[in-house]
Amino acid sequence: MSGRILIVDDDADQRELLETGLTKRGFTVVTCAGAEEALDLVEVDDFDVVVTDLKLRGMSGLELCKRLASFRTDLAVVVITGFGSMEAAIEAIRAGAYDFITKPFDLDVLRIALDRAVHHRALTKEVTRLRRVVAESEQFGGLLGTSPAMKKVYDLVERVAETDASVLITGESGTGKELVARAIHDRSRRKGGPFVALNCAAVAETLLESELFGHVRGAFTDAKQGRAGLFVEANGGTLFLDEIGEMPLGLQPKLLRALQERRVRPVGGNAEVAFDARLVTATNRDLETAVEEGRFRGDLFYRIDVVHVPVPPLRARGTDVLLLAQHFAQHFAGTFAKKVTGLSPGVAEKLLAYPWPGNVRELGNAMERAVALSRSENLAVEDLPEKIRNYQMSELVVSSFDPTELVGLDEIERRYILRVLEAVHGNRTLAAQTLGLDRKTLYRKLKAYGVTDDKPEAE
Repeated sequence: MSGRILIVDDDADQRELLETGLTKRGFTVVTCAGAEEALDLVEVDDFDVVVTDLKLRGMSGLELCKRLASFRTDLAVVVITGFGSMEAAIEAIRAGAYDFITKPFDLDVLRIALDRAVHHRALTKEVTRLRRVVAESEQFGGLLGTSPAMKKVYDLVERVAETDASVLITGESGTGKELVARAIHDRSRRKGGPFVALNCAAVAETLLESELFGHVRGAFTDAKQGRAGLFVEANGGTLFLDEIGEMPLGLQPKLLRALQERRVRPVGGNAEVAFDARLVTATNRDLETAVEEGRFRGDLFYRIDVVHVPVPPLRARGTDVLLLAQHFAQHFAGTFAKKVTGLSPGVAEKLLAYPWPGNVRELGNAMERAVALSRSENLAVEDLPEKIRNYQMSELVVSSFDPTELVGLDEIERRYILRVLEAVHGNRTLAAQTLGLDRKTLYRKLKAYGVTDDKPEAE
């Protein structure tokens, strides 16, 4: 690895030898004759490693270590000693040195030590940066990420928050759609009111109407007293309906009328009750396809889809996965009372390569496991779940020169279309956009391939 090295030695010949040898090995080298001069240089210049002799005229190399450790904790110090005693080595490490080298030494041995020190400093800086970014990003309603895809989400949230427009949040399971809904609420004029959430898929169809609109006493068995319902409970605030695509068809007209009239009729009641709540909905389904196939009412879709906020999958967010991993590592380190501060480079590589089908939720589970099993401050590859450790990216390649094994363009197109559809979890609208096709063309091709459901089998 390259890096900026400061050599501190009062022997001019030794300084010249180290400068020449390390420069040839790819380092940028600056030299000085004493500790006081070194401290002045460190104040005005940025170095990755300080290499200092143990015995210097004036301030010793050990004292220099202590002084640097007091105000430059990110700077690695390598001590060169001619004594070779364990006592001197231990004293150097206690003084803050990263490593020590005994004379006489080979320059390639020093180069290896400097490579490790430069890498160590880079990792230290990255951990510090991640911690800072995590702290700053969490100010946006708990949402975390600096990728262009997430910046688009932040912009939409800021622009729509101050209105009362209905918002439809879409994205795969585990992407954080409820966090987006809460961010909208927390930035709106309704932030002082309640945030009421309901997962439509988690409530039986027979009870969902009562949950939403309320009921009067005696409306059904066990209705021993009346209940206002979530629309009324959310007065002055926000009602968040997750998995809106699971709303039963029979209940959709009643939901549409409630949104149009801003009134609800409790189950078993005769009088309507006005409400003042903003509606935010979310789904991991392709509602446009559901509308075309008659599984979701078009008029309700257009009523809830006034502003559309798509939440990107984790695999489309680049290095956000490392920010989130750092966040989870810190969180679970506190939960488990473990001294875990960050990620090793190997872990970062594995996290970036894995496609995260379960998105942020899956990453959180993986990091919880890693922190629980960790034996060091930086998480190691062996701490990760096996499927992440062993993941190999699949590629579409032509691997044969035998004409009898090659396929035509139509077959390649078929395979690629089905692979894209699999990658977007059956979302035909998104698949059409990715492929650059209009939806009708995609439907026609899928029909020709014999694909009739939303989730075709993988090739």
